[in-house]
Amino acid sequence: MTQSPQIRIMIVEDHFVVREGLKAIINSQQDMVTVAEAGNGRQAVNSYHQHHPDVTLMDLRIPGLNGIDAISAILAKSPRARIIVLSTYGGDENIFRAFQAGARAYFLKDVKGQDLVNAIRAVHAGQRPLPTEIANQLLERVPRTALSSRETEILTLIARGKSNKEIASSLNISEGTVRVHASNLFAKLGCSDRAQAVSEAFRRGIIDVE
Repeated sequence: MTQSPQIRIMIVEDHFVVREGLKAIINSQQDMVTVAEAGNGRQAVNSYHQHHPDVTLMDLRIPGLNGIDAISAILAKSPRARIIVLSTYGGDENIFRAFQAGARAYFLKDVKGQDLVNAIRAVHAGQRPLPTEIANQLLERVPRTALSSRETEILTLIARGKSNKEIASSLNISEGTVRVHASNLFAKLGCSDRAQAVSEAFRRGIIDVE
């Protein structure tokens, strides 16, 4: 009886210990093998096109090109790529953007090893496994009105502690315009002040201030 070929996997993760742990889980499976690794987004794109893995495990918070942009870059040249996001962050905006970029599945890093290998097999078979907690976050995201690029830009500056005057100067707009945008984004986030808005934005993954 001819043995089925192994599922070839690439791991994109900037933390060495986490990457080694994932390799150990994957390589312990008879039907899987790790064929490539990357520690940043640019390496991920280059390694994908060099090795053409069957399934890619992609972290989102990686140096240089972030995970979302790396997914988009890979799929731009290889639209049949099967990518599973494996992230510490479960904010609904992170999840929404990952699927919007083309990810096939999204799991948090506390996923059990058996659940992860089952998900790899499912994605390889063309399925799109969706854990309950991720599905719930997506449902939470649906009714909300997305922030505009300008509102997100202003919210990021608010999170950095900038005053309306400083934001206006930075973006070359009036303070009155800043106040209007701030009022709109507060309403969209369901918040009444700057502190609440920043907290909610971090929770949902809308902004990421280093």
